[in-house]
Parts: sequence; C-alpha cells; structure tokens
Amino acid sequence: MDAKSEERFREFVAARSAALLKTAVLLTGGDRHAAEDLLQNALIKAAGRWSRIDEPEAYVRQILYRQQVSRWRLKWPRRELTVAELPEGRRPGDGDGAGAAELRVVMRGALARLTARQRTVLVLRYFEDLPEAEVARLLGCSVGTVRSTTHRSLARLRSLAPELTALGPAAAEEPPSRDFSPVEVRP
Repeated sequence: MDAKSEERFREFVAARSAALLKTAVLLTGGDRHAAEDLLQNALIKAAGRWSRIDEPEAYVRQILYRQQVSRWRLKWPRRELTVAELPEGRRPGDGDGAGAAELRVVMRGALARLTARQRTVLVLRYFEDLPEAEVARLLGCSVGTVRSTTHRSLARLRSLAPELTALGPAAAEEPPSRDFSPVEVRP
C-alpha cells in the first residue's frame, strides 16, 4: 500500500470505526469482544485490497456480514460456557490474575529472605526442574547436600511465608487416602 492509500485508510478507520463497531456488536449479539475481533479482521482484509475498493464502508460491511455468517456455520461454535458454580476442584482465585499476582509477590518476598544457597538450590530444583545430581554438579557439592539443603530451604520457606500453603494449588487438595483394603491373591 502506498503512502496516499495508507493515509486514506487511516482516515477511514478513524472516521467510521465507531459506526462499524456498532454494527459488529449487533451482529455478534451484543458481545463487544467478539465484535472488536470481527471488525479488526474485516479491516485487515480491507487493508489488503484498499487501493482497489471504490466504496470502502460498503465493502467493510460486506466483509463483516460474511465473516459473521461464517462463524454461524461453524460446526462447533467457539463460545465459552458460563455457569453459576466453579468447575469441580477449582477455588476462587484459581486462574484469576489477582490470585496469581498475589502468589508471585508472596513467593518473591519469601525467596528474598532465604540465603543465596537455599534460593539457588530451590530455583535449580523446582524452577529449572533439574535433577539432584545435576544441581550437585553445578554447585560443586554432593547429592546429599542438595537433598538436605532442599529440605531445609522448603521448611524455611514455609515458616517465612505460611500463606504460600494457603495460596498454592496443593492447599486445596486433600492428601490421597491410603486405603489398604485386603486384596485377594489367587495362586
């Protein structure tokens, strides 16, 4: 697209995008986010052919209509299902930005209060997901030292920030019950 066509396209978008968005909102049944996506895709398609379009608004509206009809024809509609209750196994705060941000802040503060060695061992073991032998090789110590440092570091982390156990995903889960019922063994 040359500079003159690009300028005309920018002017069109600035002047008509609000009216086109209203149309898109109506086409999507009031879903503003879907409407914004619909309009954005229509404008992208129009931009590719901008120099050959005689009536830009009619062209973009036609794209909006056709794209919406294509969405209707999808075999499986791409819609989220809203429900009154959370799915099984979920808690309030799971997956939302606030809960995750709070967990990061607490974790960062607790890690800052550990010694450099403790922090390094935890980061290598759990963030980098390295095996104990690799951590021992990187730190120049024995595997037993890595194990004991990991154990002490986790204990200190729990004592420094007990709220981590309340925020973490493991807190919501009950430990598995160990039901050792007799099993019949056949010869």
